[in-house]
Amino acid sequence: MKNRIKTKMIKILSGNRETRLTVHVADTHRKREKGLMFVRKLPENEGMLFVYSEKIYGGFWMKNTFIPLSIAFLDSDGEILKILDMEPCKVDICPTYDPELSYRYAIEVNLGWFEKNQIKEGDYVKFD
Repeated sequence: MKNRIKTKMIKILSGNRETRLTVHVADTHRKREKGLMFVRKLPENEGMLFVYSEKIYGGFWMKNTFIPLSIAFLDSDGEILKILDMEPCKVDICPTYDPELSYRYAIEVNLGWFEKNQIKEGDYVKFD
């Protein structure tokens, strides 16, 4: 498969707990634009990490996304600033899920995954 997306294991630190998540890394404009479009099933402890070269503003939309997702927006240090839930959208005009703050990374997972794993705003993600 050409344009294959690399995967990476990240750790989310929440108090004394450490939760591991396997993420597909979207670190180019093309990969970020496609995101999880047309994906029909996302394994439970997998997600997508969106990486930006600098802080950005703006939201995500769910056009041609078939599964409901939760998204965490992170700053440059890996702190989770905001978590939003997003619904699939199969029409032409889809709502935008905007954290209304600047961020450097975003992580999409299955809807409710953060809550199920007791991960909240203020927790930290370690990328190494």
